[in-house]
Amino acid sequence: MEFALARRNIRGDGRSGFDFTRVGAADTKKNELKPWQVKEWVIPTADADYVCAMEAVLDVYERPYDANNPVVGLDESPKQLISQVRETFTDSKGIIYQDYEYKREGVADIYVACEALAGRREIFVKDNHNRLSWAEVVWHIAEEMYPEAEKITIVQDNLAAHKPSALYEIMPAEQARRILRRIEFVHTPKHGSWLNVAEIEIGLLKRLGIADRVGSREELENQTQSYQKKRNAKQVKIDWQFTTADARVKLKRLYPSMKS
Repeated sequence: MEFALARRNIRGDGRSGFDFTRVGAADTKKNELKPWQVKEWVIPTADADYVCAMEAVLDVYERPYDANNPVVGLDESPKQLISQVRETFTDSKGIIYQDYEYKREGVADIYVACEALAGRREIFVKDNHNRLSWAEVVWHIAEEMYPEAEKITIVQDNLAAHKPSALYEIMPAEQARRILRRIEFVHTPKHGSWLNVAEIEIGLLKRLGIADRVGSREELENQTQSYQKKRNAKQVKIDWQFTTADARVKLKRLYPSMKS
């Protein structure tokens, strides 16, 4: 689907108007996004804490598939809700034109739980990314996604909101403890979100499943669920191939020098 950007111009006669430019037109090719030239994360300097956490995550990814011990990446990302001020229209060639003006409708948070080896993901839309929202997602992973699993390994960022104690705030203590006994939390290091497979899935979701302008939480939920159903129906997996052995060679500069 092609979109166009509308720019307000002041004409010679003093009147304002709109200049609609097609995205993807011939004169825009020189400005096309070049993702290989964009730095999407930052690798820190050598640090034993970073290396230790990184290798812990990579060791988890080397485990074979086990239905009784699924490995699930969990990540979240905000989404600005934006509605149209003027209706879009389509010309005779099927090109969609969109006004540059919009209205902010607040922010929602998208959580993605992704089991890379099974080709399964579940997406949740929350009002925020506080500890209670996180706890609700963890409850869903344990009780709804994998109720029969003996142990669930969750790979996630080490954020302040990721507090296991929050489960005690949304359910009885017995249930919270039962869930936590079944979960192993493995945290990515600081500046190490690239190690989380759920971040890969979120990137795909934003590019393939969500429109640039989404005006309401309901609309966002519809789009994310449509994406989820299509991806799960195809059982699209994430083939993670970077190992601890690879890290010790390719990221050797991150490893601290041994003290004599």
